[in-house]
Amino acid sequence: MAMTNEQIILQESLTLLKQGVLKPTSRVFVQEMPDGSTLELPEPEPIHTYNGWKELGYQVKKGEHAKAQFSIWKYKGQKNEETGEEEGGKCYQRKAFWFTFDQVEKAVSA
Repeated sequence: MAMTNEQIILQESLTLLKQGVLKPTSRVFVQEMPDGSTLELPEPEPIHTYNGWKELGYQVKKGEHAKAQFSIWKYKGQKNEETGEEEGGKCYQRKAFWFTFDQVEKAVSA
């Protein structure tokens, strides 16, 4: 079973946190295990793609390089030529480049 983008991002973020690439926040994830015990994992700082930060009103600072690269799912729809409606499409994995909050600044409105 394929993982969702949210699951991919969380798994990669936890790996990057363990490697020291990402910093922890002050929050933790608590997961109940099958045996009834609980596992606490520190929450990693948020990461987004260039477009993800742009949608949030931020701009990646000039000269910054992505802190991480990993693939996520992309969807490409197909439009019916006659009706203009979307029908069908395909999902594929594509490499994405990820930035942290300290690599962005508030976007200036023109």
